[in-house]
Amino acid sequence: MELVAVQILVLVFSVVVHEVAHGWVAWKLGDNTAHDAGRLTLNPLPHIDPVGSIVVPLILSFTGGIMFGWAKPVPVNPGRLNNPMDDHPKVAAAGPISNLLLALVFAVLLGVTLAIGGFPAHAPGGHGEPSLLRFLFTMFQTGVMINVVLAVFNLLPLPPLDGSWIMSRFLPPEARANYENLRRYGMLIVIGFLMAVRYTPLGAVFSKAIMAVINPFFQITEMIAHLGGA
Repeated sequence: MELVAVQILVLVFSVVVHEVAHGWVAWKLGDNTAHDAGRLTLNPLPHIDPVGSIVVPLILSFTGGIMFGWAKPVPVNPGRLNNPMDDHPKVAAAGPISNLLLALVFAVLLGVTLAIGGFPAHAPGGHGEPSLLRFLFTMFQTGVMINVVLAVFNLLPLPPLDGSWIMSRFLPPEARANYENLRRYGMLIVIGFLMAVRYTPLGAVFSKAIMAVINPFFQITEMIAHLGGA
């Protein structure tokens, strides 16, 4: 249960930062919709989606699925952006970029934790360190993994994920119109992809992609830990 609690805590924090990043970049680029709605806050209460932030993560935790979830999307009005065609993809990219930056922060914190306290008891080479060390190790390691999953998943060019808005910017007009029509199927597309990840060989491909992105972050962790003599 401790691991599940840590996973949900980290996930909620990460999806809140993700949504705030969207709103903050939109605000800086001329759209104050999220700002005026009070959504540029790290207080999780205005952002939490009961299903996406609590129910789905709990189910995934107990079924062994990849930890994933979402918060209430911040409102964005592309028409208010200074340059809607170019600025909307920037707003979309802000969420995944914020998750990659959080993964970097967690990787550094994990390295510092290992440098100071060594490996916790449940990890290879552990020496019975106190529970606080184990908690920090679990939280920071989970932070890296969850934020990489959020970033990679949201960058997929599947409507309505962030990657679809980036993809749309670079399609020719006719192809863009057909692509945008897929948004009406929104969550059905996402659910279909998640089912494919769960029950088809696509899952192994997606896992390899996740690990390819995660590895550099843990290399940073190892470098910091070794500098500290861990």
